[in-house]
Amino acid sequence: MIELIATQFPYNATLNDGTPCVIRLMNHGDETEFREFHQFIPDEEQLFIKSQIKDGSLFQDWMARPDEPEHLALFAIVDGDVAAMGSLHQRMGGWKRHIGKVYFLTHPDYRGLGLLDILLESIVRVSTQFGLTRLESELNGERLSAIDSMGAVGFKELVRLPDYIRDMKAESHDYVLMGISLVASYDNLGAGD
Repeated sequence: MIELIATQFPYNATLNDGTPCVIRLMNHGDETEFREFHQFIPDEEQLFIKSQIKDGSLFQDWMARPDEPEHLALFAIVDGDVAAMGSLHQRMGGWKRHIGKVYFLTHPDYRGLGLLDILLESIVRVSTQFGLTRLESELNGERLSAIDSMGAVGFKELVRLPDYIRDMKAESHDYVLMGISLVASYDNLGAGD
């Protein structure tokens, strides 16, 4: 299945201001770009990133089994630089195997140009091909533009819990769970584990 998905990338897209970009799969040789991209994420946003990024362990985890669709990560490239990234995470078995988790970040210099919309549309398309019937994304309540972009492609706010999460400085923020129901490709629906 992952081989079929891989044939759909890279592809060209156009940002809201007419700038061309390329959407491609992240691969083994991208660790330097992955780390450099995260250096541009503002410190106040880094406080919400759950995984270790700067030490390289998250990248190595995602790249550990490239033939498995458990972690599918996409880069949006503008003028040779990583402008945004999005990722789809699946459980390969169990009672939530039909639900994918979506995460994304946009470089501050490229926000407001429609990159998130492009990445989300790609992830939604790929998710149906994997047989997923739901996608979820967890955000802190301050990510208003991300919440708006997700709404534009069909995500709905499922849960909002005031002051429920704490950043790495132990400051409280709203927890927002957004989700979308999908119509999975019939050929890819699984009957069980």
